[in-house]
Amino acid sequence: MLAGCAGSSPSSTQRAPASASVGTVNGQWVEVKRGDTLGKLAASANVPVERLERFNPGINAQRLAVGQRLLIPTQQERAPSGGPYRYQIRAGDTFSGVARHFGTTSGRIQSANPSTSPTALRVGQVISVPLSGGSSSSSGARSSASAPASAKPAPAPTPSASVPASARNWPWPLEDYRIVRRFGTDSRGTLQPMLLATQAGARAQSVAPGEVRFADGMRQLGQVVIIHHADNLQSVYAFCERILVSVGQSVKAGEPLCEVGQSSATNRHDLLFDLRQAGKPIDPRQVLR
Repeated sequence: MLAGCAGSSPSSTQRAPASASVGTVNGQWVEVKRGDTLGKLAASANVPVERLERFNPGINAQRLAVGQRLLIPTQQERAPSGGPYRYQIRAGDTFSGVARHFGTTSGRIQSANPSTSPTALRVGQVISVPLSGGSSSSSGARSSASAPASAKPAPAPTPSASVPASARNWPWPLEDYRIVRRFGTDSRGTLQPMLLATQAGARAQSVAPGEVRFADGMRQLGQVVIIHHADNLQSVYAFCERILVSVGQSVKAGEPLCEVGQSSATNRHDLLFDLRQAGKPIDPRQVLR
């Protein structure tokens, strides 16, 4: 019964004992009832919608079915965009059951947790769950193997082949940062903008002179600032906590735009940074010095 682990003995399907509780609401499974939406369930569990989606990679948010079970993540669990899930064992769990939920195999879970016995799982224990295909750069949101056929992703925008001469040697939007997700396509072929991790209290800075065209909240992106520059270029700063500029304001290169917020999914202070020309994405590494 253990997918991807041929020859395993029946004892390898032993379930984690139900002698402990992972949490009250977080950590439990919830059953979809008539009238439920993903947003409503996320609000009831005090979990961001995006985080709820990450931990339920096989669901279609537009087609929830009555009786469908959704996993509510705990604070100890992580679904990073650039690596495997950190999953906390619940009562009744087996490697095969966890593998089915996340669209991978029990053999891959065992390989990722060589010191963990599948016959002695403990409630509350945290294990690593690799994504299907084994790529360390796969997105933590959904693996292509687990996404339903009816939930095909929208076509990715075509990246800009070249950039104008004015977009050269721009400074980075943060003084202190590390790249936790590079610009590029994820496991589903969806183009993803760059993600930068920084320190608490960091401020995102404009990468070039321009005019503030948007400074407000966006669904799943937090507070967002969009700057329009010469040659029809735009820079986007998302996951902000507090905006420091207003629409119509002219800004200089290096001028603070917003304070970077903290992600509830990773506990990091992350800035989503995007560059576009006429709406087409540009790899920031082509422009930033």
